[in-house]
Amino acid sequence: MKIIFRYLLLLFVMLTCFQCKQTNASPNEIENENTIKYAKGFTIENKNGYSIVTVKNPWPRANKSYSYILKEATGIIPDSLKKLMTINIPIKKIVVTSTTHIPSLEMLNEENSLVGFPNLNYISSEKVRVLIDAKKVKELGNNQSLNTEVLLDLQPEVIIGYGIDNNNPTFENLQKSGLKVMLNGDWNEETPLGKAEWIKFFGALFGKQKEANSIFSKIENDYLKTIEIAKLDIQKPTILAGDMYEDKWYLPRGTSWGCQLLNQANGNYLWQETKGTGSLSLSFETVLEKAKQADIWITSGQFATLAEMTNSNPHYSQFKAFTTKNIYSFSGKKGKTGGILYYELAPNRPDIVLKDLVKIMHPNLLIGYKPFFFEKLK
Repeated sequence: MKIIFRYLLLLFVMLTCFQCKQTNASPNEIENENTIKYAKGFTIENKNGYSIVTVKNPWPRANKSYSYILKEATGIIPDSLKKLMTINIPIKKIVVTSTTHIPSLEMLNEENSLVGFPNLNYISSEKVRVLIDAKKVKELGNNQSLNTEVLLDLQPEVIIGYGIDNNNPTFENLQKSGLKVMLNGDWNEETPLGKAEWIKFFGALFGKQKEANSIFSKIENDYLKTIEIAKLDIQKPTILAGDMYEDKWYLPRGTSWGCQLLNQANGNYLWQETKGTGSLSLSFETVLEKAKQADIWITSGQFATLAEMTNSNPHYSQFKAFTTKNIYSFSGKKGKTGGILYYELAPNRPDIVLKDLVKIMHPNLLIGYKPFFFEKLK
């Protein structure tokens, strides 16, 4: 009897402790646990009244990470974390420095919070262009020398910057002036869904983690569903990508973002076996030898017509894809001031890019779908 009694007592204590743990945890903390699944460059740790955002890979081969505290109105920050930059959320005024940040603001219905941007002509978003025309978004110069005077006048709660290496004197000077800079490494992600998941970074800033998670889940589900649809076609067209710039042909390496999209669209990209995430740099002759008979050619954004291509390089006409007029480009979709929409929106919406590519490679699939970014050159 004593053994049975002790067992029941121990079981009761364990159940009580488990219930205490459940009761003491903040409902907000349980509800908003870190849901980063694909992105390798950041994490979000949700606590009671604040979050810790850590950016781990702001540029290639970065050897340190950067952590920031996002504090809610009632949040109490532990002494051990007070050395970290603290940003009160939800923020109301923001400066971003890459066009790839713009779609996240739009999807979260927070474009009105944007008060400044370097080189406004690059922005293609129709909603943001309306704000620019209304003088609600200020010109900040360029990323290498942001206009400190204008920024001090604007007093944004946070500036979202990015770097290509550890040398960021502009950001250092801004922080010495009392402004807060958070690094963003969305461009450094190596997978399509990893890039898109950075909407959760912005969701945390605006106190909209639930909304950001929901938006990303929709993108993820559509993306994964499209991969399965692409597999229904047993034919795999051979794919050539890129074109000449100066004296080199640039095209995506085998483990790059672009190559993954081509492969997941069930295409046979001719350089898929290469290693690395950047671009290959090849001679024209090397590309012609391997891809002369490629079925489909996905070009860069340099050209809007076939005539523009041969005016640039008459030897483009030697490719089968040119003679069959099976060349596609995203150059035709531009913003009001000439910015190419693909560069701004595509990293955030890989689901749309993938659907476009599937429709190009497998016209019998995705019945009724019309490509959004890509157009066949005429």
